[in-house]
Amino acid sequence: MPETALNTATGINSAELSFDDFKKIVIDDYRIGYESRQASLLGRREVLTGKAKFGIFGDGKEVAQLAMAKAFKKGDWRAGYYRDQTFMFATGMSTLKEFFAQLYAHPDIEKDPASGGRQMNCHYATRYVDADGNWTNQAETMNCSADISTTGGHMPRLLGLAYASKLYRQNKELEYLKQFSVNGNEVAFGTIGNGSTSEGLFFETFNAAGVLQVPMAISIWDDAYAISVPARLQTTKEDISEVLRGFQRDSKGNGYEIFKVKGWDYVALCETYERAIKLCREEHVPVLIHVIEMTQPQGHSTSGSHERYKTKERLAWEEEHDCLVQMRKWMIQSAIITDEEIDALEAEAKKHVRNSQKEAWNELETEIKEEMHQVLQMLDAIAQPSQHRDELQKLMSGLQTCVDPGRKDTVGTVRKALRLTINEPSDARNSLVSWLAAENDKNKERYNSKLFSDTPKSPLYVPVIAPQYADDAKVMDGREVLNACFDANFERDKSIVAFGEDVGAIGDVNQGFAGLQGKYGDLRITDTGIREATIIGQGMGLAMRGLRPIAEIQYLDYLLYSITVLSDDLASLSYRTRGGQRAPVIVRTRGHRLEGIWHSGSPLGLILGAVRGLHICVPRNMTQAAGMYNTLLRGDEPALVIECLNGYRLKEKLPANVGEFTVPLGKAEILKEGKDITVVSYGSALRVVMEAIPDLEKLGINIEVIDPQTLYPFDTDNICGASLQKTNKLLIVDEDLPGGGSAYILQKIIEAQNGYYLLDAQPQTLSAAEHRPPYGSDGDYFSKPSVDDVIEKVYRIMHEANPGKYPALF
Repeated sequence: MPETALNTATGINSAELSFDDFKKIVIDDYRIGYESRQASLLGRREVLTGKAKFGIFGDGKEVAQLAMAKAFKKGDWRAGYYRDQTFMFATGMSTLKEFFAQLYAHPDIEKDPASGGRQMNCHYATRYVDADGNWTNQAETMNCSADISTTGGHMPRLLGLAYASKLYRQNKELEYLKQFSVNGNEVAFGTIGNGSTSEGLFFETFNAAGVLQVPMAISIWDDAYAISVPARLQTTKEDISEVLRGFQRDSKGNGYEIFKVKGWDYVALCETYERAIKLCREEHVPVLIHVIEMTQPQGHSTSGSHERYKTKERLAWEEEHDCLVQMRKWMIQSAIITDEEIDALEAEAKKHVRNSQKEAWNELETEIKEEMHQVLQMLDAIAQPSQHRDELQKLMSGLQTCVDPGRKDTVGTVRKALRLTINEPSDARNSLVSWLAAENDKNKERYNSKLFSDTPKSPLYVPVIAPQYADDAKVMDGREVLNACFDANFERDKSIVAFGEDVGAIGDVNQGFAGLQGKYGDLRITDTGIREATIIGQGMGLAMRGLRPIAEIQYLDYLLYSITVLSDDLASLSYRTRGGQRAPVIVRTRGHRLEGIWHSGSPLGLILGAVRGLHICVPRNMTQAAGMYNTLLRGDEPALVIECLNGYRLKEKLPANVGEFTVPLGKAEILKEGKDITVVSYGSALRVVMEAIPDLEKLGINIEVIDPQTLYPFDTDNICGASLQKTNKLLIVDEDLPGGGSAYILQKIIEAQNGYYLLDAQPQTLSAAEHRPPYGSDGDYFSKPSVDDVIEKVYRIMHEANPGKYPALF
């Protein structure tokens, strides 16, 4: 094969191998690569025939992934994208049959352990959490973090997976966590397409890893296109490794080792990966392996053909430089295998792939047809005496002749039949109703479960411990209560780490970590650069590897910079693996009332829509925040905690058990009992509501004030609904835009808690203006709910209900 230049040697060092052993390794590699290619080809056909919904495959990337797999060891981690099937087969982290089960969306974790049918094909994951919430021994397994479809979205998580190895190597207090690491020897392997290196998440991650000096190995699969867009429209100089040359290590400091190698050169690929990963593993130096001259024989996906945008010359070049074609030629030229032998190998590989596909399809089809057969028998029993017999038989015929039926076809037919026979009660119909109820339960588990871990270790099951106060309890700034809470927890649990902008040396901008870096060291409490997305990814990767990170975003307004990682990756992790993976990171931030467009944010509507899968905690003061941190640090699910920006210097009592008391999630608290109207609020706005109470009482109005404490979960004991039984009137006070967080709270109370039936007046909301608050106290007064606004809004509601008792104010 032609020699590949730049940080590669000239041949495989086979000094310790006999030629027969060497031949066996190479032939086995080719077999895996060829089977993977056939799986891609067959998978595409299965989509085009309608058996599968969509397909995206790793054809053209096989040989590089075979080389990468050779360097992958037990304890290592992968964070990649949907082209890596050959690597997964070569490492044994997935099989051909599982590949096809995922293609057919088989909702069974035994068949598709990566996602239980929830992700499209080639989205991989290994399971490291059991049904009871216990960790597996990650040090003894090869590990794959769960893929996402956003092609650069996994990069921040990759940083965290690599950073964990650095902490495990350098922080000797973590040596007891032997199931997660062996002296930090683990490498985090990342893969990305050349097109996606144009995304900000790639550059942010790349820079952060260079600063942190973590064992992260990024492979760029470069086939010169991003779907139809060529590299000249994607990358300066059309060469990402040339762009990144400034990150190359030199004698003066930190940086990367950068390698470039051709994707069809098996020998050079094996040597490059061996050398690069050895350096990465032993010295904790991040490495970049830019694999060029790759091909994509079937185009981007089953949604279209690459012949629409590639020239005939390019297509001819790709056919000649197909990595498997080149590897086949080299094997024959090197006397590793004969033409006849490789033909036989390929024929056997095709047969094996076809058999795997048939088994996967038949297993799913058998389940569905058995359910369909049960339904047809029940429908026949209903149809015989029914006045809708002809219509029912038509439904049955439609189900019987359905090509490649799914569960939706069977369940949809049952629902139609029950609507037809609504006035024809019978035992047979009751049986069908019972079948549907049981099937709905099964399908809820198949398709709607595990948004959270739901294990015995969930924070929802953490015992409630009330705060205790000494008779002479100190009264101090709220920030000092938080500081004492963090201090107690860092002393208690050596796996807790915290990081973010200004968190370390100055103890965060509001002094919640003041003095703690000096006490616990800069490995546990760490400053980061201005890089919100990778702060979240850093926390996510650490949490996946057994640590307990608190990842700080300095202000709630800046959460937007990390929303893709929070939403696409962290929030969906438990769901998309059906409980097989978790990352109990706590995202700490501060927001609500202050001054200025970018320092007064309270965008809870956006957050509630984007991050289902995180607990959303909105403490009204720092004592409540401390209790929530105590709860979350003892649970196994991720959360966002939003502290009140204007509350750090307000005085609070210090609980004697500041590191032990817990605030239960989802439990609303009645702060003031009343009989006239229920007012629900949270965070800083709640303080405004409480300040309005004396003036309202002077007007003869007795309000009941409820703090939900967490917005997700929301008031699981229906405290708000119970309050409406007494007051029959409802006001939501919220700092978000109109229809933001208040709309969510209304839905929970009016619909989920049946509050609609208890109202004798229109439910009302009091929100901020439809723009961000301007700078200054006057801007705040006229843009967000004030005490005057609360008083007058409550009074108007009472006026509408009883104008005689409460005459109009204006």
